[in-house]
Amino acid sequence: MQSTQAGTLLRDWRQRRRLSQLELANRAGVSARHVSFVENGRSQPTSAMILRLCDHLAVPLREQNRLLLAAGFAPAHAEHDLQEPSMSQAQQAIQAILTGHLPHPALVIDSGWDIVDANAAAWRWLADVDPALVEPPVNVLRLSLHPDGLAPLIRNLPAWREHLLHRLHRQFDLTADPRLAALMEEFGAPGVPIAEATPALVVPLELTLDGVELSLISTTTVFGTPLEVTLSELAIEAFYPADEATRAYLTSM
Repeated sequence: MQSTQAGTLLRDWRQRRRLSQLELANRAGVSARHVSFVENGRSQPTSAMILRLCDHLAVPLREQNRLLLAAGFAPAHAEHDLQEPSMSQAQQAIQAILTGHLPHPALVIDSGWDIVDANAAAWRWLADVDPALVEPPVNVLRLSLHPDGLAPLIRNLPAWREHLLHRLHRQFDLTADPRLAALMEEFGAPGVPIAEATPALVVPLELTLDGVELSLISTTTVFGTPLEVTLSELAIEAFYPADEATRAYLTSM
């Protein structure tokens, strides 16, 4: 029963990655017959084989643990709260990035787009939004697109909404995170096509704060080759001024 459940999960991930059994077998250095037997439950894979196949399927660490449990093995990847002492190095790195990015906004989000931490410049954006939207857990997507959130301040809201929902859809394709599925349903994004438009290098966030028209571009930073579940799901969103008016405003704050 366990091998069947694990095999089904592996097959789901292979199909999500749009790979045939032969293509996965060639990447993992095993026979297509063995992959087939693992998927249909005729062969009980070892924990090492599960992790090997997961590696070639780019299965997220949380889902790798789920696969191992389904096959009757212990999880391979630890999971800790970010505030635990064992995570102190990660905490210090995150705080250094957030503080070093001032006076520009930066925030840390988890795999469900909830804010884990942010610097003072990022919290400044939220001063006038509905207090209910900043009750933990604070969701970035909801903050951005809710009519009582930042949406009325975003001048290019249609383009920014399309950008966020396309990114949400792409992230769900990669991770199959049920929290992302719930967000897609909430914001009506089963599939978000990118509209034909004049090509641009990036999609800026254009919003008005204190009567000043701001334009910002963003970058995403993740931990390289993480072996811990929580770290593997964190991303640091850092915003940079796209023009001198925005730079001057952020500096003055």
